Amino acid sequence: MILRTALAFCLALALSGPALAATESQPSIEVWKSPTCGCCGKWVEHLEANGFTVTAKNTSSAMLDRIKRQAGITEKLASCHTGLIDGYAIEGHVPAEDIKRLLKEHPDAVGLTVPNMPIGSPGMEQPGGETEPYDVLLVKKDGSLEVFARH
Repeated sequence: MILRTALAFCLALALSGPALAATESQPSIEVWKSPTCGCCGKWVEHLEANGFTVTAKNTSSAMLDRIKRQAGITEKLASCHTGLIDGYAIEGHVPAEDIKRLLKEHPDAVGLTVPNMPIGSPGMEQPGGETEPYDVLLVKKDGSLEVFARH
């Protein structure tokens, strides 16, 4: 009986190993946002639905502005929330697929931004399905911009 219990324990441990590893490999992002912004909460839900572990931090607009500037996001590139992940700033309604690509390619950059709040971007979906085209911009360390993705 003891041998059977020990074998069952070892089997359970062996089978849970890959699941634990998958959990640990999920990208983790810290999101700074206003406590009253509904679209920020929807963007957090979008990230979670796409495999990100999100720590959402509600803050004042003054603190949020400070976080943006410290991360290298200028007023011209700003939106309503800022994510921080693996040394990158993610500003605004950036799709999860673009963040995953950024992490995979790992360019020498400040991060990604979707300035303003384009209709149809993650968190800005409309009941009627309306969308508008928008670009995800790569913010380089020298302050220059490059189109990273078009949606």
